[in-house]
Amino acid sequence: MNSKLVYVGMTAEFFHHGHANILIKAREYGNVMVGLLTDSALLSHKRLPMLTWEQRKTIIANFNGVTEVVPQHEWEYSNNILKYRPDFMVHGDDWNVEHQKNVKDKALAALKTYGGRLIEIAYTDGVSSSVLQKEELSNGILPSTRVGILRRLINAKSIVRVLESHNAVTASIVDQSEHFSNSMNEVVRFDAIWSSSLTDSTSRGLPDTEALSISSRLLNIMEIFNVTNLPLIMDADTGGDAQHLSLHIKSMERIGISACIIEDKKGLKKNSLLGTSVSQEIEEPLVFAEKIDVAIKSKISQDFMVIARLESLILELGMEDALNRARLYCEAGVDGIMIHSRKKSPSEIFQFASIFRKEFPDVPLISVPTTYNEVYEKELVDAGFNVVIYANHMLRAAVPAMRNVANTILENGRSFEVDSRIESMASILKFIPGTV
Repeated sequence: MNSKLVYVGMTAEFFHHGHANILIKAREYGNVMVGLLTDSALLSHKRLPMLTWEQRKTIIANFNGVTEVVPQHEWEYSNNILKYRPDFMVHGDDWNVEHQKNVKDKALAALKTYGGRLIEIAYTDGVSSSVLQKEELSNGILPSTRVGILRRLINAKSIVRVLESHNAVTASIVDQSEHFSNSMNEVVRFDAIWSSSLTDSTSRGLPDTEALSISSRLLNIMEIFNVTNLPLIMDADTGGDAQHLSLHIKSMERIGISACIIEDKKGLKKNSLLGTSVSQEIEEPLVFAEKIDVAIKSKISQDFMVIARLESLILELGMEDALNRARLYCEAGVDGIMIHSRKKSPSEIFQFASIFRKEFPDVPLISVPTTYNEVYEKELVDAGFNVVIYANHMLRAAVPAMRNVANTILENGRSFEVDSRIESMASILKFIPGTV
């Protein structure tokens, strides 16, 4: 009996005959250990897979010849190679490309330290997990699946990056935007969408005073869900009447929203960034805690998140008021805390986070750096934040661009001068799937 250890690293988002070929070849050399990439490892280069790590493990563990499945916590293999010291590592030859060469070099260096050997096999033509995932996602996902993605992201990432979208076009842009960071050696993307009451209302010519009905907001979100499988956090303003909120929570869950954020103000809602320059009232803490309790009890799935938004710092009520409210809302069972500030510096939210994290190390903490926009995401991570929301930037980018185009056409009596500043129709037609 061959007692050699053979290591195979896999993502197994979709198990196909290419994976089978690698495992069949690997078992010729000994006992096969599969290093299955965790959600966290995958997210450094790909989107979150539909299947959880445990679900993917079940599939791989039941393949004949696989003796053990272990987590691989990094995109590259060297740490697991040095930890388990396999006699052989088996990998497809598809990593002999520029962006994967560094991964291969590190694996070879790790094997060399103790005399391990790399076995490369020919890549199976005509099949690709990435292509299969893209085809699968183009069909859309079930609301019940979408709801749970946000919690998985929070558990898997150091920080979940969220960008505002107020219609399907902006949602498509959010979904398709990506940047390869050489310094981090990973692909940087937006992980989720923020449905802002401010930008949703403004894009329809309505004031940000909860004038836009919840049903209208939900219809807009359903249109967004037609073009993206990203999870969505809904800005639910004050949540309205507690009895109505209970119905709204069920509606949010039903269409696949992952979380709602409710702010602890009362009366006719005014935009928080106006601060004390307009009349705004904060709700009594116990009354708002009861509203949180109603929302928590109304949800069907434990994956759906009810997040409390604290307005204490916005309305200049002080740090202690914010902390006391946070404690009370956490006791009421809230799934996360968003601490809001309109200061130019992040110092007060860092102070809040420092105290809050000592008392509630596991409650997700959300930041919205609209005014303190010089802060880096890494600083937010170091301060204890789990989610960063860029809350209104897509609308703010669109307005000056459209105004400029309109004025230029008026100025010149024709549209030729704006051509270099606008998207071509050919590009627009390709942008929306199914148009051409």
